[in-house]
Amino acid sequence: MSSKHDFFNRVYDVVKRIPYGKVSTYGAIAAHLGAKRSARMVGFALNASISNGSAIPAHRVVNRDGLLTGKHHFPGVNMMEELLKAEGVNVIDDRVVNFGDHLWVPH
Repeated sequence: MSSKHDFFNRVYDVVKRIPYGKVSTYGAIAAHLGAKRSARMVGFALNASISNGSAIPAHRVVNRDGLLTGKHHFPGVNMMEELLKAEGVNVIDDRVVNFGDHLWVPH
C-alpha cells in the first residue's frame, strides 16, 4: 500500500469525525496528521473522495478563511454550499458566515 493511499485514508478518518453543522480546514487536518505543510494534499484526498462518490463529508472542509475553495469538485454549481446550508451553516459569497462559530479543530 502506498504512503499516499495511507495519507488519504488518514484524512478520511479525520473528516468523518467533523460534526454535523461544523467545518474544519485543510490546514487544521494536515497539522493534526503531523503534516503541517500538506494542506494541499488534504485537498487532493478530498477531491479523490468526491470523484469516487464516497460518503466522506468533504463539504465540511474549507480553507483557513472559511472559503469554499473546493466547491468546483462537487457535482452541480452550488452543491457544497447546499450541503452546508442543509446542516445549518450559512454561506454568503462562497464564505462560511460566522466561521469561528462553526470551526472544528481535530484533536
